[in-house]
Amino acid sequence: MSVLVYIEQSEGKIKKTSLEAVSFAHALASKTGEGDVVAVALGTIEQGELAAVGSAGAAKVLHSSEEKLNAGVIQAHASAVAQAFTQVGAKTLVLAKSSLGDAVAARLAIKLNAGLVSNVVALPSTESGYLVKRSIFTGKAFAETEVTTENKVLAVKKNSVDLKTDGGDAAVENFDVALSDADFSSKITSTERATGEVLLPEADIVVSGGRGMKGPENWGMVEDLAKTLGAATGCSKPVSDMGWRPHHEHVGQTGVKVAPSLYIAIGISGAIQHLAGVNSSKCIVVINKDPEAPFFKAADYGIVGDAFEVVPKLTEALKAEL
Repeated sequence: MSVLVYIEQSEGKIKKTSLEAVSFAHALASKTGEGDVVAVALGTIEQGELAAVGSAGAAKVLHSSEEKLNAGVIQAHASAVAQAFTQVGAKTLVLAKSSLGDAVAARLAIKLNAGLVSNVVALPSTESGYLVKRSIFTGKAFAETEVTTENKVLAVKKNSVDLKTDGGDAAVENFDVALSDADFSSKITSTERATGEVLLPEADIVVSGGRGMKGPENWGMVEDLAKTLGAATGCSKPVSDMGWRPHHEHVGQTGVKVAPSLYIAIGISGAIQHLAGVNSSKCIVVINKDPEAPFFKAADYGIVGDAFEVVPKLTEALKAEL
């Protein structure tokens, strides 16, 4: 028996959130005695990239190199993962909560007759039943969900567990998947990806600007700070509504919800709708000249000052250190 982890990839690279899921599964297996962690990866991925999943805690990776799986067709991925689940004799499937992961997890819950818990933030408690802690109300509260089914699917929230990095290489095995035409009854005809050096949903550091930037012509200093930190850029809803920045950079309750290790808010007042999209960040830094800005109440660190003075000096200092 093993704990199975569904691995997501982008252009042949394993996503960090999936490595976090592997680390979660490793800790879970150690706690419950469910055996080794086996990952299943689909599509075109280099052997070295697959073997490196072992550093996060996987003992083995099952790999199907079927090119049709590169597109991320939900039905096909769910079918393939279900077959891997049966092959390794797993009782628990772990994956990262994401747009693809959510859709695959829902289908797998039906295929495997499994209880599904999403937004998982901690290892389950098994002293009395099987209780799973999850984030609810856009991160404002937590709930404990009891799972009573034999098979379980756990979707782990980004940045909720420590990433293990001290494991050895995983053994990589070819995984022959039986796929039917029905698995590809839906087709992805085109994909429009957000542009930028670092994509917002996957970024470990995010630098966002608000109306305090006064206009799109001043966004250069936000981008310069982001580039220095290797960060993605975001913005508040009013900024995207006014056309200063593209809508895919809108962070908030009705935009992109992020959970980076570091979130820097520049000239953003901190309306509740924006906070709902960033309150899962590990560390929040706010730069605003208004000491009464609501964002300061949610900040780990705050700088009261003019962004046009503070940000260039901060960027210059970081460039000298990095």
